[in-house]
Amino acid sequence: MKSQRPISKNLNEPAPGTWSNCRVYGNQFFVAGMTAHDGKGGLLGDGSMYSQAQECFKKIKHMVEAAGGVMNDIIRLDIYVTDIRQREEVWKARKEVFTGDFPTSTLVQVAALATPQQHVEITATGFLGSSAG
Repeated sequence: MKSQRPISKNLNEPAPGTWSNCRVYGNQFFVAGMTAHDGKGGLLGDGSMYSQAQECFKKIKHMVEAAGGVMNDIIRLDIYVTDIRQREEVWKARKEVFTGDFPTSTLVQVAALATPQQHVEITATGFLGSSAG
């Protein structure tokens, strides 16, 4: 079995030779760390922790759908924030996109992300079709 690399028309593709936004092997998918970066040096949303988390989840949703799944197919989230005191803002955004049994999750504070204005990065892993039935 060969892995696949879904592409979403809603997201910019990374530069060649850097990473893939998403990979699928069998029915398992892996979504790379998504941030609120707009691809032009700025941010999507208003820059708050909550807004950045919303933008991360929107990008993850685009990639999961490009892979043929839905958000509730996500089994695990890894969430990186630059200020753990604002974690409730991330959880608020997470509650807007998941229903039923939420994914397993790790949330940790890091010193910095790729650019100083980024405060949230989220990766997702799951199994296509796992939320059906």
